[in-house]
Amino acid sequence: MMNKTKLLLLISAILISGYSIVQYFIMDARQAGFVQMKLLFTSTLNSLWYIMLFIHIIFSIVALVIGPFTLLDRFREKNIKRHRILGRIYIIGIVFGGISGLYLAFYATGGWIAQFGFGFLSLFWLLTAYQAIVKVKINNILEHQRWMIRNYSLTFAAVTLRIWLLLFTLLFGFENFNIGYGIISWLCWVPNLIFAEMIIQRKLKGYPNNSL
Repeated sequence: MMNKTKLLLLISAILISGYSIVQYFIMDARQAGFVQMKLLFTSTLNSLWYIMLFIHIIFSIVALVIGPFTLLDRFREKNIKRHRILGRIYIIGIVFGGISGLYLAFYATGGWIAQFGFGFLSLFWLLTAYQAIVKVKINNILEHQRWMIRNYSLTFAAVTLRIWLLLFTLLFGFENFNIGYGIISWLCWVPNLIFAEMIIQRKLKGYPNNSL
């Protein structure tokens, strides 16, 4: 990816991460907009749900912020040891964030459409990370990089989710939130994955020797 794109990813990741930290850890998480909106459609949220939410937020933030650094070519080439350390931390973030995401998907606002949307997001998040690990283990660095691009496009759903939420709220208000959230559960990651494939294909055309 171009340096400007990576810089934009990093800035967006930091902003959303900072917002989440303030909202869920500095302020009262039960007063967060996401939780309050969810309480409109369900009477109570059990303690396990809150625990899984905190796990999901913490480890997703780790992956969201670290991800752009793992994609930087210059950083990787000049700091291979640090790249590997950050990569391991990133994968840990994906594992805990993905597993907790699968749990939270079962309780997603928006009915079965949202449940499937967020469920597949978490599942593909874990599967693409697994593929990235498999490829680097057999020293197929090119495929490893491509799977990492796919994986981070899913990690970045944390950002695009909030963008779509803002747009849907401005356009349709809160009256149709339950329906809109089901659509957003797919919009927040499917276009990201398509964009990731476009980036990968462009790299393939730009490097006929299959070098990224």
